[in-house]
Amino acid sequence: MDTADETTAPPAPASRWAVVQPWITLACRLGLAGVLFYAAVSKYPPALSIQAVEAYDLFPVAIAELIGYTLPLFEIALAVLLLVGLATRYTGAVSALLMIAFIAGIVSAMARGLSIDCGCFGGGGEVAPGETSYGLSIARDIGFAALGAVIAIWPRSPFAVDRALGLFR
Repeated sequence: MDTADETTAPPAPASRWAVVQPWITLACRLGLAGVLFYAAVSKYPPALSIQAVEAYDLFPVAIAELIGYTLPLFEIALAVLLLVGLATRYTGAVSALLMIAFIAGIVSAMARGLSIDCGCFGGGGEVAPGETSYGLSIARDIGFAALGAVIAIWPRSPFAVDRALGLFR
């Protein structure tokens, strides 16, 4: 019996998913990083962000101010981590959880009959009753949460610092 043929068999071809997945994750990383960066920048000056948080009427004024000041900084930090691909799995998970928190806030405002702009991309505060777009905001944030979930579940992607550090090859 000739064993040379068995030991020198060519490697099995990679599955289609194994080839495509890193590029899908890269697209999700870059897309979500762009969204988070744009959302953060649109919340400046901080008074706009504070106004948006206060409109939800969920927190005492001091806490709403703290959230209003720090949320854009947090979004920028997540965007940078996603952009460079550092701690990719964790950053994707935290981003998805942030979107779920945003969805909960919007659902809360809708359930309590508030007429506010979500303040997701600047603005925020009270609006006329017919000018709310809760459904669209919730659907959009579900999509963004899905991007974060994809990144958390399949973190391996090209052009990531994680890859250079030997993580998620």
